[in-house]
Amino acid sequence: MLRIFRASIGIDFRYRCSYSRCMEVQLSVEQEAELSRIADETGRSPDELAREAVDRYLTEEGRLLSAVRTGRDAAARGEFVEISEVWARVERALKR
Repeated sequence: MLRIFRASIGIDFRYRCSYSRCMEVQLSVEQEAELSRIADETGRSPDELAREAVDRYLTEEGRLLSAVRTGRDAAARGEFVEISEVWARVERALKR
């Protein structure tokens, strides 16, 4: 379970959970307000929204790191694309 703190005001929202399953995240007052607003609007708990946001971040970060690793591996093998070809590919992709 996620424990959320309002650090600037010092209000501590703690939930009982085992140490191995908890993480403390400090949110700004603005972040907490937005999280609460979305939770109220969607009928979901702030914990559920926070877990979902972390899941999305980890998925996207994993994809990025995988792409970087693939690029580094290709570079280590001497597989490069000339910059003119990179821009040509970008322009073709943008025209779609």
